[in-house]
Amino acid sequence: MAKKVRVRFAPSPTGGLHLGGVRTVLYNYLFARQHGGDFVLRIEDTDQTRFVPGAEEYIINCLKWCGLNPDEGPHVGGEYGPYRQSERKAMYRKYAEHLVQTGHAYYAFDRPEELETMRERFKTPENPSPQYDHTVRSSMRNSCSLTLEETATLLEDGVPYVIRIRMPENETVTFTDMIRGEVSFHTGLVDDKVLLKADGMPTYHLAVVVDDYLMKITHAFRGEEWLPSAPVHVLLWKYLGWEKEMPQWAHLPLILKPDGNGKLSKRDGDRLGFPVFAMNWNDPKTNEQTKGFRELGFLPEAFDNLLAMLGWNDGTAQEIFTLEELIQKFSMDRVHKGGAKFDYEKAKWFNHEWIRKLPVEHYRAAVKGLLEEKGLVITDEAYLDKVMTLVKDRCTLLTDFYEQSKFLFETPAQLDLDAVKPKWNDDKKAFFLAASDELRAAGSWKAADLEASFKALATQKNIKPGDVLMPLRVMLVGGKFGPGVFDIAELIGKEETVKRISNMLQQL
Repeated sequence: MAKKVRVRFAPSPTGGLHLGGVRTVLYNYLFARQHGGDFVLRIEDTDQTRFVPGAEEYIINCLKWCGLNPDEGPHVGGEYGPYRQSERKAMYRKYAEHLVQTGHAYYAFDRPEELETMRERFKTPENPSPQYDHTVRSSMRNSCSLTLEETATLLEDGVPYVIRIRMPENETVTFTDMIRGEVSFHTGLVDDKVLLKADGMPTYHLAVVVDDYLMKITHAFRGEEWLPSAPVHVLLWKYLGWEKEMPQWAHLPLILKPDGNGKLSKRDGDRLGFPVFAMNWNDPKTNEQTKGFRELGFLPEAFDNLLAMLGWNDGTAQEIFTLEELIQKFSMDRVHKGGAKFDYEKAKWFNHEWIRKLPVEHYRAAVKGLLEEKGLVITDEAYLDKVMTLVKDRCTLLTDFYEQSKFLFETPAQLDLDAVKPKWNDDKKAFFLAASDELRAAGSWKAADLEASFKALATQKNIKPGDVLMPLRVMLVGGKFGPGVFDIAELIGKEETVKRISNMLQQL
């Protein structure tokens, strides 16, 4: 019987959630849902020096906003907890000690200054930053170079130590990656990674293997920057006797800068003027705020959709996918090996398409909040829905609803008179005075009827309708923009329309 699919996202609570991290979540989530499996959130907080308060809650809120909610995690529990590595600290030591007993790891007592001396001593032009590996191991202070008695004495005296994996000198480690196929590494090129730190905390290398085993993880998807660590992890699975339980690996392609040169970073976003975090992140250490996609006006549906397409497609020309469609169509063998360039203009295109596609009630609350932040008073949600329906095709981001609709909630404070003055004359003034009278007397207040009577009056007065439509727009909107001018009149109503015409006639 096939094992139940179990996948995990295992972030460090050190700061904002990069869009590459959210894409890893998304691919895990889609795979789990497609196979009727479980999606686990595990917080990898073993590096206490980098721990940032509030980062864990922020990660959970980001996943909630994206609609990618875990089945198990520190906030929801589950039968394989605890889901924070710091709360699992006691269980890692026995596995590290087991590796020492079986000769696959060793105690290293080197002080920081001894490590520094080693780096200086073995430095060459070809190898400017030497690693702690099989070539230097015998010249350092560890249980490989010391006698059993010397090692026992140091342990009894409480001398601080770390436990390092003993990488073989001349082996080839091979595994199958779901995206890249067969991948091989020569062990002589990999250093003896620390598995257990002096404070008893495991490093990522030990913790990820132990936790994946104990949590019965069947598939491990992570960014390709972890590929160099894979041989260490594969050997740990083998050395701990769990080789048959090892998850299937997939190393996801990087999300690249728009020019394709290197991994997309927060600095690139700052420099080029777009977000790289899912949501606003306030760094408690620096008090610096970094903008997120949510606050800039992205819909979660669009965000998920654009991330799915950064490194994957279903083999057709389709680009707009709901989460349900992605669950049905996603497959690891269609994930690209090469990195995907991030294109902010394309990201905005996805958002524009989703604003048009979704019913306005779906994002009414978000838009209402944005408009109220700008000082507009929204009391009638039915009216707000009509406004949003009228202008949504003109909005790329949810924040655009303010500029595109504020004149539908309040009389424009300023009018672009310079757009009207050059061609303004007494005939046009007379026309608008007559039009005001007609509008006051109008029986029907539907856009089509208003347009018909307005154009009929223009013809009657020997004026081209086009010559008076632009001034009417400036009267109602304040400038030369906005949706259909008679749609605007229908929405704001008779009294407000006549008032705005009168207001501009006075100013002219």
